[in-house]
Amino acid sequence: MTGAIPAIPSGEPARPLWAGRTLALLGILLVASSLRTGVASLSPIIAEIDVDIPLPPALVGLLGMLPPLCFAVFAILTPIIAKRLGLERTVVVALGVLAVGLAGRGLAPEAVSLIAASVLVFAAVGVGNVLLPPLVKRYFSDRVGLVTTLYVSIISVSTFVPPLIAVPVADAAGWRVSLGEWALIALIALVPWIALLVHPRATASAALPEEAAGGQVRRALRSPIAWALATIFAVSSVNAYVMFAWLPSIVTDIAGVTSGQAGALLSLFAAMGLPAALLVPIVAARYDRVRTLVVVSVLAFVLGYGGLLLAPEAAIWLWVALIGTGPLLFPLALVLINLRSRTHEGSIALSGVVQSAGYLIAAVAPIGIGLVHAATDGWTVPLVILAATAVPAAIAGFLAARPGYLEDERHPHRV
Repeated sequence: MTGAIPAIPSGEPARPLWAGRTLALLGILLVASSLRTGVASLSPIIAEIDVDIPLPPALVGLLGMLPPLCFAVFAILTPIIAKRLGLERTVVVALGVLAVGLAGRGLAPEAVSLIAASVLVFAAVGVGNVLLPPLVKRYFSDRVGLVTTLYVSIISVSTFVPPLIAVPVADAAGWRVSLGEWALIALIALVPWIALLVHPRATASAALPEEAAGGQVRRALRSPIAWALATIFAVSSVNAYVMFAWLPSIVTDIAGVTSGQAGALLSLFAAMGLPAALLVPIVAARYDRVRTLVVVSVLAFVLGYGGLLLAPEAAIWLWVALIGTGPLLFPLALVLINLRSRTHEGSIALSGVVQSAGYLIAAVAPIGIGLVHAATDGWTVPLVILAATAVPAAIAGFLAARPGYLEDERHPHRV
């Protein structure tokens, strides 16, 4: 197809997906399955935890803010850690910390221990978030779109499955089991990575991407590509975190739906991430339709929020489905991290900067929207603000769609 970006950035012929790298594929998918369970399994059983461990509203609010804050902090630290330890050892350490944190939450005797264990969980997840794109780059540079689709789809599934089973498990076996059981997945995810470290030649790629020169994080911090990707990642994260925090209240207030319907609408919003995860990486990597995807996202945000503002009761399910389509920018940013870097070292630097900036903004967005709602005593201004995020997404998305690589960008020398 004319103008398409090659699906194989490094130039090597595509190999069968499982050829010589089965452990790496299993490891990537198992890491992906562990990245959201610690976040999604906590909030549904806060009331049950509060019976045994009193949790003041301030602590509950802190638990809500911790995930994006930890993701932001450890996203920027991960490239430094990985440079010292290597990608595979960093994965092993992160999964070990994740397992300890998840088990620790289930064993927590009081609130401080619960908070400390949660910090471990979210820190490990922040590291894992950043590591997945460069791991794909390292082992599957010939199949970036496909493997990104697989792991983003698993992340989507692991986001909405824990809330479905958290309460039933807590009712049957107690909240400690409901929280701690997810440590088992993290432990299972360790197996292929330990095997790779013990027998690296058995599964390593025959032609790994070349190593990049040092200073990639500094390069990424000055990179137009990095900040374009950070912007679209931030817009996606802001809208997602705000909707998870406020959508039930919004639709209840402006459309008069019941609490049960509000919960179903939130589930619809979350479920829209799965088709995006399945389609977006392949459309971007194989067919180079980045601009088309950006246009779809921008239109979805504008039409969805516009519908909520102008005719909320007319088609509330459609408006929420459209708003849930807008964050297709999330898998788009993840696949572009690899399509806009030549090496796995460049990929991890780009991933760290993009996710750190995006999650830092997302951490304060729900509070900011809540304050605007309180100040204006309504949802009109907050919804206009959210609709307006489509503007920077459009500008940054078109910039990110231009062919180019992080390693090829030239920056002026400092005086």
